[in-house]
Amino acid sequence: MVFLPLVGVGMLLLVDRRREAAIKHLTFAVSVLTFLVSLQLYRGFQLNVPGMQFVERKPWIAGLGVQYFVGVDGISLLLVLLTTFLTAIAILSSYTAITTWVKEYMICMLLLETGMLGVFVALDLVLFYVFWEGMLIPMYFLIGVWGGPRRIYATLKFFLYTMAGGVLMLVGIIALYYLNGGRPGGEYTFDLLKMYGLDLPLRTQIWLFLAFAVAFAIKVPMFPFHTWLPDAHVEAPTAGSVILAGVLLKMGTYGFLRFALPLFPEATRYFTPLFSWLAIIGILYGALVSMVQPDLKKLVAYSSVSHLGFVMLGIFALTIQGVEGGILQMINHGLSTGALFLLVGMIYERRHTRMIEDFGGLARVIPVFTAFFLLVTLSSIGLPGLNGFVGEFLILVGTFQVNVLYAVLATSGVILAAVYMLWMFQRVMFGKVTHEANRRLTDLTAREVAVLVPVLLFIVWIGIYPRPFLATTEASVKQLLAQVHIRYRADEPRGGTPPIPTESGKVGMGPRVMDASREPRAERGAEGQRGRGAEGINIVSAGDRAGSALAQANRPQTTDDRRGARHAQ
Repeated sequence: MVFLPLVGVGMLLLVDRRREAAIKHLTFAVSVLTFLVSLQLYRGFQLNVPGMQFVERKPWIAGLGVQYFVGVDGISLLLVLLTTFLTAIAILSSYTAITTWVKEYMICMLLLETGMLGVFVALDLVLFYVFWEGMLIPMYFLIGVWGGPRRIYATLKFFLYTMAGGVLMLVGIIALYYLNGGRPGGEYTFDLLKMYGLDLPLRTQIWLFLAFAVAFAIKVPMFPFHTWLPDAHVEAPTAGSVILAGVLLKMGTYGFLRFALPLFPEATRYFTPLFSWLAIIGILYGALVSMVQPDLKKLVAYSSVSHLGFVMLGIFALTIQGVEGGILQMINHGLSTGALFLLVGMIYERRHTRMIEDFGGLARVIPVFTAFFLLVTLSSIGLPGLNGFVGEFLILVGTFQVNVLYAVLATSGVILAAVYMLWMFQRVMFGKVTHEANRRLTDLTAREVAVLVPVLLFIVWIGIYPRPFLATTEASVKQLLAQVHIRYRADEPRGGTPPIPTESGKVGMGPRVMDASREPRAERGAEGQRGRGAEGINIVSAGDRAGSALAQANRPQTTDDRRGARHAQ
């Protein structure tokens, strides 16, 4: 599945560039086929199995222990489905928007899809890094060649930010390689699952966590690493904005879930207050800046900073509801914001402007477009019955269990979202038609309706019946929290100052000093190894408990395992 888009690239190379219609149809067909293959993964996925499934492992660079090692769990499966779905939608939306270098554009789209899929399924750190950096190249050309007037500036800013974070992550990967191989009984490998058992001192975890976290925070993007995003969105073509907001930003949040949290559990606890506050600042800052944006596309771009702040807050709540809500909100944001960029692109094709002041009274002229825009707007602000509400509600519930202040401040971001989105909708759609060009606008075509309807169906489906999506991630989230060794006790401070490592081996928290052997490794067994079992781990949830042993949970599921599980069912 990962390399199926590359097969499409090979086919496109054989097609004459003058046959633009054939190129578009072939690219769309390959993207739809990739989506159908990803649906087969979902059909065969076992919801009650927390470990990796559909695992493939082949030697790559044997001398260094590098492998082609891929697999999916509940978290990555949803993101794979989102990637294949939105890629097909983005390609279909490009039929009329892209008129130059069509063949090269479609090749870039398929190359980008391969890179994104590789990021979400890679279980070897070097393989992950190759896909992480590799997808920058087609995105660089998508913005730099088919972007707006300031595309070169936006492209360089995007590339430099992401490359800077990638270099830090590479240093962290190399350090993990030698730390894992240098321990007693260790092995020089880049196998992620084997590194989950690596037991590191808090100081070492802090530095390695930062190396990974900065790279992921830039990609999210979290405040204050967000400044590349508005420029990239404004200058990117419509399909580029859909992929950028819908999928690429999720690579950052996924990185925290797959790498930063389980590899460095004590550093996660140490930095939880900091990242929670940065998430809250991002929620409020993104909402306030969105309120004053005159450009529709830039408004949606800054709203992404706010929405992704909710995702990060849910992840660092470290509760089942918070993390599950964060994952679901990643999907919700991809659908809602992707649809907003599609709609903005459609109106831009007609008016060649995105300034809010250039519109007004569009509801009288293009009522079908207005109806679609209204539904997506309500989804973005979290109206009950639509997808945005479910994710935000779970995040707030999970956060409230840990820190009431965090939840209250985040709730104000929901109110601000309603203000800037509804105010924008009122100015664009209602009032008098003051510009003569707006009177001649045509409503949505059949192709444009076909682009939007599948997205809106998922928006309504998740809002009414989110259970299938939550059930997909439930076992994997419980396993993740067990790996991070979360244990909230009544005597622990809720969201206060982080523990301060000292040279004497003590961990200070505020004015009192706690023995480092007790905090945060309260569940350390006789062997002193992390990840040997999950007994006694009390995860904050509505009675949920991660009760399975982590070594068994982390073991990749073989074909025989899946057959046995189906027989038992």
